[in-house]
Amino acid sequence: MFQEFKKFIKRGNVMDLAVGVIVGGAFSSIVSSLVNNILTPLLGIFLGGIDFSSLSIKVKDATIYYGSFIQSIIDFLIISFCIFIMIKMINKIFSISKKESTKKTKSEDIILLEEIRDLLKKEKNPKKRISTKKEK
Repeated sequence: MFQEFKKFIKRGNVMDLAVGVIVGGAFSSIVSSLVNNILTPLLGIFLGGIDFSSLSIKVKDATIYYGSFIQSIIDFLIISFCIFIMIKMINKIFSISKKESTKKTKSEDIILLEEIRDLLKKEKNPKKRISTKKEK
């Protein structure tokens, strides 16, 4: 069982997941700070200074703080949007680096053949023979 556990821990996916959880926790605190200290006050200004967390309704002896629930929904939407934007930017960065790495791994023959193909596409009359220096 110990050997199996050791093999499980050494797998790359487990380490990637651990790093993701740690970075996600750190990112969560940054986004929460952004929401609580910058975006929510700005949203309150645009909505006329309303602080949703103080809204409540009293039913007999119970007080229902529906404003806190509304505030939590707004926080969730803002955090979700921030994470969406961050993931979109990260995916864009990775797609650019992936394109660059595929260009670098192509062999010289493939690059040459692609250049010939592109030249043939640009040529108006593809049946016309390209003369070389040897033929002249």
